[in-house]
Amino acid sequence: MTRRYVLALIKHETNTFSPIATPLASFGHGNGPAFGAAARARFENTNTPLAAYIDIARREGAEIVTPVAAESWPSNKASRATFESLMQPLEDAVRAGCDAVFLDLHGAMVIDDCDDVEGEIARRLRRIAPRMPIAVTLDYHTNLGRDLVDNATVITGYKTYPHVDMYDAGMLAASILVRALDDEIEPVIAYGWKPLLASIMRHAPEDGPSGAIVDYARQQERLGNVLAATLLPSFPHADTPYTGVSAIVVADARRGGRAQARAVCDRMLAIAWERRAEYMFSAPPLAESVARAKALGAANPGAPVLLIDHCDNCGSGGAQDVMAVVAEVLRQQLDDVAIAPIRDPAAVATMIDAGAGQTVKLALGGHTDMPSIGLAGAPLTVEGRVQAITDGEFVITGPMYTGVRTFLGRTAVLDTGRAQIVVTERPHEPFDVGVFTHAGIDPTKKRYLMLKSRIHYRAGFKPIAAHIVECAGAGVTNADLSVYPYRKLTRPIFPLDPM
Repeated sequence: MTRRYVLALIKHETNTFSPIATPLASFGHGNGPAFGAAARARFENTNTPLAAYIDIARREGAEIVTPVAAESWPSNKASRATFESLMQPLEDAVRAGCDAVFLDLHGAMVIDDCDDVEGEIARRLRRIAPRMPIAVTLDYHTNLGRDLVDNATVITGYKTYPHVDMYDAGMLAASILVRALDDEIEPVIAYGWKPLLASIMRHAPEDGPSGAIVDYARQQERLGNVLAATLLPSFPHADTPYTGVSAIVVADARRGGRAQARAVCDRMLAIAWERRAEYMFSAPPLAESVARAKALGAANPGAPVLLIDHCDNCGSGGAQDVMAVVAEVLRQQLDDVAIAPIRDPAAVATMIDAGAGQTVKLALGGHTDMPSIGLAGAPLTVEGRVQAITDGEFVITGPMYTGVRTFLGRTAVLDTGRAQIVVTERPHEPFDVGVFTHAGIDPTKKRYLMLKSRIHYRAGFKPIAAHIVECAGAGVTNADLSVYPYRKLTRPIFPLDPM
């Protein structure tokens, strides 16, 4: 008999200190959520877990139901009403009957009255179908709660940052669940958590302890000791009781899996705790970083020097309009710079009204106050020529979110003479060169690129960079975790408390 699979995507990384609201329309990266066939069409043949679920369902000859696909850029909490709008079609699909559920979730979603949305999703589906097999794929930046562990059959997560293995993580989760449906294995989960607030700037496997932990996890999977082993270094900008470093391991209960999963999980977390000091990050003063970048570029390296504005990254909930790093770049008179992106719908409208080739003077960016960290918006006065105007749409060709059509909103390029500034209506983290090329800028030909990103820029831009300089500006993605007024964290927690 043909199986019926329900495949769904509900993802939001919630920065509880962000000033950016999360209405229903913000899902679909500003186009609204997709339902039914439109949900499938938006993500099939892409580097995402949902695409992997679709592929494995087709391979199995299963009937495919895609009730909802909804992903928003990180921002503050969504409302209960918004969440219910996403949850209802998923629940309806499960009530209609199915053989398995495959969920593409984030792991750090918070709404007005719930600090563990993924746990609620799994708990509610389990209430509808108590014996339903449920596979879940999580983002690397997950704050894992007990409810998800208790109600899922299989949980996997990304092992890379930038997240270039999203499809692989989804395929692993789906493959394990299908084997369980075929009665080949009996999945069992081990879970652990440490009171460790790890700076995202130290999460990448190439940068710190995560590399050793991920290598160990992959080794245990290759040896067949476990089915899946996942490190979840947390999302420290979500103030919840679950925020902290965790690990989740899936093994086969029929082959001694409980003990193996527990041992692997404990070892992964032991490495994280033993090396916890390496998860801390400190940055030099902004002026010093920009001066260093200027010197590197002046040496004419033959490829761009990257200046990374990591404190105002929309990919972690930033407003993407803090002008501190841009102002310092212009003050120090770096030449031949491309900057992307600055989110300023009013500036875009002004440039469009003026038209390409016209000179405009703008109070650019700085329109967003950030009361959670006591930061007021401060626009930067700039003048230049409108170089290009676009619709802001392109298909991602780099290794992260490959094949996904993305939307910057209306976009305009301001050429100040020294700098070309890509200004957008919508937020977008620059992890793909398309943020420049779609507007007629060849990033490989620039001496400097200033990117509002943290780590994901490495997916598309590290291969073309001569040097990388991290620049500590300001904003709600500040790597200095002491600036945030946490109230819900489980305390004590390192490094905020003596431990």
